[in-house]
Amino acid sequence: MALSEDEQRLLEQMEAALAAEDPKLANTLRGTTTRRFHRRRAALAGLVFLIGIAALLGGMEIHPLLSVAGFLIMLVATVIAVRSWQHVGVDPDGHRSSNSGGKPERDFMDKMEERWRRRQDEGF
Repeated sequence: MALSEDEQRLLEQMEAALAAEDPKLANTLRGTTTRRFHRRRAALAGLVFLIGIAALLGGMEIHPLLSVAGFLIMLVATVIAVRSWQHVGVDPDGHRSSNSGGKPERDFMDKMEERWRRRQDEGF
């Protein structure tokens, strides 16, 4: 059931008031729902992938077209799972969260490269 224009406007005002009053809470609430949705979608795609495997193997016994359909199901499920899983580590603003391979990993690699250069200069 769709909301009327007045209800939508009222809801937007309430969201804006919440964001103005406590922006951290508003961002947290937006982010968890999105991450949970993408995580659930990736898990569902994994289950569909298993159904595709069953169709692929079952098609070997029944009909070759069922095997082709199973392969296509597996392909689509894989694409959906990968795209959904990529969004799990993204903040609502579109930035990668720190535990998903952002700057700390780059700092580690920079330190390792610097150590390598020092060792090469020292003659080890």
